[in-house]
Amino acid sequence: MNIGKVIGTVVASQKIPKFHGLKLLLVQPQVSRSGKLEAEGGAVVAVDCVGAGNDELVMYTQGSSARMTECTKDVAADAVIVGIIDSIEIDGKTVKRA
Repeated sequence: MNIGKVIGTVVASQKIPKFHGLKLLLVQPQVSRSGKLEAEGGAVVAVDCVGAGNDELVMYTQGSSARMTECTKDVAADAVIVGIIDSIEIDGKTVKRA
C-alpha cells in the first residue's frame, strides 16, 4: 500500500465498457523525509473506490492488488484508492495534511 495526494481528475470520454461509471483521479505519490511528507516520482491514474477529493491524502495500491476491490474486480486497473487518510504520525509527531 502507498500514500499519495490527489492532485487532479482524469476524464476519458472513450474507454472500455468496464471503466464506465468509475471515477479516475490523478495521485502524486508521497514519501516521508525529515518528518514531512513530500512528493516523489510521477503521478498515477487511480480508480477511486472511496469518494476521495482534490488535495486529500489517500492510501492506494497498485498492480494485481488493485484488481482485488469490489469496484475494480475484473477491471484492467493498475492503481486503486482504498482509503482517505485522516492523519499520519511520524516519529511521534502528527503530520498535517497539505
